[in-house]
Amino acid sequence: MMKLTHPLRMARTLALGAGALDLSTGLGLVFWPSLTYALMRVPVPTGEALVYGRFVGVFVGAVGLSYLLAWRTGRVEELRAQFRFTLPFRMGAGTFCAAAVVVGWMTPMWLSVVVTDYALVGAQIWLLRQTWEEASS
Repeated sequence: MMKLTHPLRMARTLALGAGALDLSTGLGLVFWPSLTYALMRVPVPTGEALVYGRFVGVFVGAVGLSYLLAWRTGRVEELRAQFRFTLPFRMGAGTFCAAAVVVGWMTPMWLSVVVTDYALVGAQIWLLRQTWEEASS
């Protein structure tokens, strides 16, 4: 296994990036759905579907906040727990979106969610396999 010089720093950077992305997306889906969907280049839902999209935004934002809480402490055990805990959610969301695009339930632009989630799954698994050491400074 390759020994990294700074896996803890990389893990913190990943947690900050994923947390900021998910928290901002979640807040956007809840409070500014028209802008958020437009930025994602997907159709803006209407009626009850828009309310459901906002509801989903709460969960996306909460996942983002959980990453940021782990990032803020910077403790190895919290970052590792965060990465392990979010793996099934990221795999589930990515797999659902991929399948929904294939069967025509969602437009192809939703594949950006698939790419993002799968990339984070890969990065998290890779980091979890590394040996982390607490920062000495």
